[in-house]
Amino acid sequence: MNYIGEIAALLTAIFWTVTSFAFENASLKIGSLPVNIIRLFMAFIFLSIFTFFYRGLLFPTDATAENWLWLILSGLVGFVFGDLCLFKSYTIIGSRFAMLIMTLAPPIAAISGWIFLKERLSLLNWLGMLLTLGGISLAIFNRNHHDGKIGLKLSTKGLLFAFGGAIGQALGLVLSKIGMKGYDPFASTQIRIIAGIAGFSILVAIMGRWKSVVQSVSNKSAMISTGIGSFFGPFLGVSFSLFSITKTEVGIASTIMAIVPILIIPPAILIYKQKVTTMEIIGALISVIGVSLFFINF
Repeated sequence: MNYIGEIAALLTAIFWTVTSFAFENASLKIGSLPVNIIRLFMAFIFLSIFTFFYRGLLFPTDATAENWLWLILSGLVGFVFGDLCLFKSYTIIGSRFAMLIMTLAPPIAAISGWIFLKERLSLLNWLGMLLTLGGISLAIFNRNHHDGKIGLKLSTKGLLFAFGGAIGQALGLVLSKIGMKGYDPFASTQIRIIAGIAGFSILVAIMGRWKSVVQSVSNKSAMISTGIGSFFGPFLGVSFSLFSITKTEVGIASTIMAIVPILIIPPAILIYKQKVTTMEIIGALISVIGVSLFFINF
């Protein structure tokens, strides 16, 4: 049997794992704001070169006004709000826990679709939400050895930023679904990135941070990490995820791509020497199982 779609989905999950570590490393060195805007410029260059050969168009000049409107909103919500929160969470709780919290994105997207697009939610969808929340809870809570009380073992601020990232990704996905309407997904990503660059440019200007952004470019180590993250994330990750759903069922591809919180554990232990508890591993597994219930039809 031909498993090219499944292989592409697995590669997507691997790419996104690499991306999370790369952006965490870069954000710790130069800050989350410079990394965000620089990686969008890099990703736009990668995508523009790709679409020139793939579509014969360097820029998304064939998009309608409606495409532009909704995809710009999607880019502002997803890239500016969502990724700004996500990258900030990298610097506080690390990419491993941040990506675990991001498994909340499918449930949030499902609820958003239910509210705004009148999409139906099945019993399995609600069960999936509960499992995802339960898995995350196992990973982020622990019992105090002294008084036996259960509490958070991570920074509340970091968790809130990660949750903001999940909300941004989920709402950005819903807005993208409204805005694409048959339009090319790669060109759609270009429009979203253009909106992201514009949004971050305004934010950087308001905060008076352009000097630090320009100075960040001279940090060779951070730029290498940002370049790696941009290549494997917004470019390869998006490309392979879209390719995978053309070669296999969307549910199968989506479930495979959702295993990032599991894939991220081995390098966290072996390369970054992080201590990972059994409950954290079990929590990640349960969360991924919960996500799978949004896509698999039994």
